[in-house]
Amino acid sequence: MIAVTIAAVMSLPIAAPMTLRKVLLPILGVMLGSGFHSNLFDQVGNWTITFAALPVYIAAAFGMAFLFYLKIGRYDPVTAYYSSAPGGLNEMMILGAEAGGSERRIALAHASRVLIVVSFISFFFAIVFDTSSSGQGRGYIPFADVPIADLLLLLACAVVGAWIAPYLRLPAPQVLGPMILSGIVHSTGITDAPPPSFAVNAAQLVMGTVVGCRFYGVAAREIARDIALASGASGSMIIVALLTAFAVTTLSGIPFQQTFLAFSPGGLPEMSLLAIAMSADVAFVATFHILRITIVVAAAPLVFRWLRSTR
Repeated sequence: MIAVTIAAVMSLPIAAPMTLRKVLLPILGVMLGSGFHSNLFDQVGNWTITFAALPVYIAAAFGMAFLFYLKIGRYDPVTAYYSSAPGGLNEMMILGAEAGGSERRIALAHASRVLIVVSFISFFFAIVFDTSSSGQGRGYIPFADVPIADLLLLLACAVVGAWIAPYLRLPAPQVLGPMILSGIVHSTGITDAPPPSFAVNAAQLVMGTVVGCRFYGVAAREIARDIALASGASGSMIIVALLTAFAVTTLSGIPFQQTFLAFSPGGLPEMSLLAIAMSADVAFVATFHILRITIVVAAAPLVFRWLRSTR
């Protein structure tokens, strides 16, 4: 991710592997679904405090980032608002452009947010918790160790889930559809097949590359300015995430590493991959990122219309 971002800033001839991304997103959904197990519903009751804290976190993170872009970045109110949403890159870009904001600035703000948050989380866990994100702790799982019948079942979850999810208007459909089907077959005990390590590593490689490629074709000065502003806005979101995670951990006893990953304002694919790489509770982390994105995408345009009507 960092290497490709540097290459993009230097205008080197790079291109995002979008075809591979389309293939790997459903596979990622299947990987996330494999984190759901039969006793998951016994644990959901312990998530009550986390559920309650999520809307408060979203409002605080959204509000602080909005004030930063408005007052420090001098963005117009529409661009500042849609640049500040803690999630929903594509949705916020479309909604912001329709409302009269700068589509380019909104896109760069969200791309920068993902870049900054993923980088910060990786180094934060390495330095503070001495956690390796190399995945070595999980052991290498070759495709040969997963029975053919299970591989075919997981492939069916990927294909059918990715096909049906857009018709159901699910957020992040290429991930969420396969994840739901995979979660069903894993939580009901139909299969307990783990994701092969090659697929996990390939997904990390491609998603990191795609994040970096979002900066291609943009002037270095503009990238520097937007990343600088995003550092401030994302930094405020991360502070809110840290405080919220600490409060939830104190009240619920859920490990801080998991609550912080759950509240960190990165993208669903990127943060889910970090959860897999760091051997966190994938079901917990993915569930709250999906809820965060759903709330943001559903509420952001409604709140925007309310704010505009009060002016």
